[in-house]
Amino acid sequence: MASTSKVDSSVDDEAEEEEFERFDDFTLASSWERFISEIEAICRQWLADGSKNLLEKGAIQLDSSKNLYKAKSELKYFMKSYCMEYYFEIKKSGEFTVWDCTLHDLQLCFGVKEFLVIAPQSASGVVLDAPEASKLLSAVAIALSNCSSLWPAFVPVHDPSRDAFIGIQNMGTIFTRRFEADRICSQVPVKLMHLEGLYELFVSKFAYSTLDFSMHVFKVRFTMKLTYKTLPYDDDDDTRGEDVENTEPTDFPGGESGNRTQWDDDCPWSEWYSAEDLVKGFGLVVIWSEKKVEAVVFVVESKKMPFQLFHDNYFFGSRSDSWKGNRIGFASQLLLLIDAFKMSFEAQFMEDFVSVENPGSDNLKSSMVIPSPTIIDRVLKDLFHEGVQLPDFAKGQHRSSRSIKGAPLESLFAQFCLHSLWFGNCNIRAIAVLWIEFVREIRWYWEESQPLPKMPVNGSIDLSTCLINQKLQMLAICIEKMRELNEEFQDCIGSNDPSPADIKEDGQAVDGSNNLRIPDENFDRNCDSQLTADGLRESGNAVQRYTMKPQDVASVDKKPSDFVRRGSVGKVGSMMLLKSYQSMHAPFTQDAPLMTEDMHEERLHAVEAFGNSFLRWSFKGILSNSNGKFVTCLAVYDMSAFKAANPDAVFEDFIRWHSPGDWLNDDGKENGPSGIPAVEDLKENWPPRGRLSQRMSEHGNLWRKIWNEAPAVQASEQKPLLDPNREGEKILHYLETLRPNDLLEQMVCTAFRASADTLNQTNFGALKQMAMKMDQLYITMSSVLKPLQANNLSGDSETIEDLRRLCVVFEHVEKLLTVAASLHRKFLQAPRISEAIFSDFYDFYLPKMGRGSGQEDVQMEFDMKLQLRNHERQLVSNMFMPPTANQSWRKVLSMGNLLNGHEPILREIIFSSSDHVNGGHYAPSTPRAYQQEIETYRMYICGTSNDLRVALSVTSCD
Repeated sequence: MASTSKVDSSVDDEAEEEEFERFDDFTLASSWERFISEIEAICRQWLADGSKNLLEKGAIQLDSSKNLYKAKSELKYFMKSYCMEYYFEIKKSGEFTVWDCTLHDLQLCFGVKEFLVIAPQSASGVVLDAPEASKLLSAVAIALSNCSSLWPAFVPVHDPSRDAFIGIQNMGTIFTRRFEADRICSQVPVKLMHLEGLYELFVSKFAYSTLDFSMHVFKVRFTMKLTYKTLPYDDDDDTRGEDVENTEPTDFPGGESGNRTQWDDDCPWSEWYSAEDLVKGFGLVVIWSEKKVEAVVFVVESKKMPFQLFHDNYFFGSRSDSWKGNRIGFASQLLLLIDAFKMSFEAQFMEDFVSVENPGSDNLKSSMVIPSPTIIDRVLKDLFHEGVQLPDFAKGQHRSSRSIKGAPLESLFAQFCLHSLWFGNCNIRAIAVLWIEFVREIRWYWEESQPLPKMPVNGSIDLSTCLINQKLQMLAICIEKMRELNEEFQDCIGSNDPSPADIKEDGQAVDGSNNLRIPDENFDRNCDSQLTADGLRESGNAVQRYTMKPQDVASVDKKPSDFVRRGSVGKVGSMMLLKSYQSMHAPFTQDAPLMTEDMHEERLHAVEAFGNSFLRWSFKGILSNSNGKFVTCLAVYDMSAFKAANPDAVFEDFIRWHSPGDWLNDDGKENGPSGIPAVEDLKENWPPRGRLSQRMSEHGNLWRKIWNEAPAVQASEQKPLLDPNREGEKILHYLETLRPNDLLEQMVCTAFRASADTLNQTNFGALKQMAMKMDQLYITMSSVLKPLQANNLSGDSETIEDLRRLCVVFEHVEKLLTVAASLHRKFLQAPRISEAIFSDFYDFYLPKMGRGSGQEDVQMEFDMKLQLRNHERQLVSNMFMPPTANQSWRKVLSMGNLLNGHEPILREIIFSSSDHVNGGHYAPSTPRAYQQEIETYRMYICGTSNDLRVALSVTSCD
């Protein structure tokens, strides 16, 4: 036992020695002192690290400021846990700006830069017990003094809603600053709602309470910041807006929507929907520069106020649903059209979607509503309203618009597609009903030979558009041809003109040429030119190759011919026929037939399938009246017309006229740029020494065989290359039997193109980001919509999902455009403001454009500030229109400082008083090093008529 006790005693001695060796400061006798030591260690570490090392160790940047960071550490005292945070700046600014918008709340209240905040880790985050708060602040102050740090320290106290703090700052060996902030969250006394009362409140902190403040003058520095906001829409206006939107004309966007004036009434999309103005209003910050006030006189001099314009989250969505996915616009309706397109693969004909015999009709009827007949009639009247002039088809067209195979914006089919977006909420049944009525109306125009509205009747078929638009353009031309034929028939019945047999050419009667006209010097036209009234054209080939003069065209051969010359335009310069030494005449020929895209493909397939026999078939169809399956070959018709105009011609003559490149001169001489030999050479060297090219002279040449078989038939007696009656019926059959998925494919392309072209007409000024975004939209649409031209999609195709994603892109661009248009309209006289605001908003919104509508539940807040220039101040102040009685009836008490009748929503004031140390009550204990002016009192006041916050800092000599 003795040995055991001896061993135990030796162990205890070693433990005491080890404890003694680890002892650093014998003054740590209590938990309070240990708590101070722990705070001191953390502060010393922060001081040693510096701002750069703190960033590397995980300091957090504050959202409200790009230059302010915080580092935090946790510590315990008894059973409570505390969090101490150190707020510091990276860039040390030389001059402290009082009204800097990036300042932290405590920086603004007390005018400090770097500071500490220590708070309990509890639900409230504040110290509710006053003695505990004082003890906690004292511990921090002692720790900072031991570190020789001049950081101010704050402790949150009282109720969290009061934003109350107490604080202390060691300013050296002499001065100490104490801070206190509190808030009144109820009706503010009337005296403290006016500047005079707030001034007296500040003076009472350092003047005797028995003094009459009105009889004394105090040197006080004063600065103020007033924040105004334009009034939001009145509640009554919102109610009326909802009533208008719920009325029946919503199914017919093109109709009148009421007498209420909307902000976007003159915007291009207003014909289809009224967009919510995403720019709800603006804020204006008016700052009074710091002044020395020696009397209680506060006069508002608005002309001397420096202005500052800014936005905050109130205007851009956190308090409204403007950015949610329930907005109605082109994007939302295009998404519904995609759903209808997916369903279109379930039926063979459009009638199946409205037929009661359709197996799926019950499901369709229960979920899809067809508008009333009244709405259908109004839509059709708007579609087929015949204006005085044809619309401008290039209107609103983007330079990349033609890369999308749709229809021009002002065309009939494009307007049909836009109406379909809003008709019955764009469900497949409503589209089917509208399409059936649309085709029925087109048939009426065809049967009554009435001009088809919104479709051109001249020019060639635009093959860059969708097939339905091509068909409608062809139908409009056919209707016009039928009208011309009917007019000519009526003229012939009542005409007493002499018979065309009385008209002679070369001394011979000209049969069947009563419709032919001798052209003037401007008769030159290409083979795609418009058909004349009789369906003929003066030979463009002859004009292009030989440049005929008017006197040559009008002249007639004096030497009679053994045959009748028919269908002649006139002589081709001085060219002579090889065998008969007669002048060569250019014939009237038919224009190249107008063909749609599918007709071109049909002809191409025929040539590939039949080869040379296709030309023979074309020859047989010259005089035939039967409905041929393929388009005839224009060269065969030209041979017959050339033979009729030149009875003595041979095959070589036709080649010299029709294809000069296939006639080679043996002597190798050049006959001039036009290939026409001079008259002297003709007389001396006749017949001309030349030969056909190899391809025309080879054995069994098909062109020569057809020439030998072709009859001499003038163009007026040939079968027309375009039979308007036949082509019109074929077009109507195509429209009536069009498969639903083929229709919806073309509708999707056209609807996207027409919607984008409509938005492209928006005037948004010189906003380069918006113009670039519109360019990108067209490129994206062209890429995504390209597979729809192949006509090989299915309802489960990946293209459907690509189209849905395209709708998301379209939606974001549409929102950006709405903001751009709104800003441009509001700052028309100050474009710099709209450009600066939109540029910042574009950078803010761009990262969010990848999210779809369903992912936009996150509140979007946008905050930016812009310093106004002198010439812009009046424009911005004019935006604050005097409030109406309904908007201002709640305002019983007023703080004053009105701007066009608008009371500031927030008023911030800073009073400060300074004192010279050598001349004040600090002088007796102040060394010469402190013979300067210091800020002794500072009071920050912020609030409204229902809320007042006061933060006071006092410098004392301890």
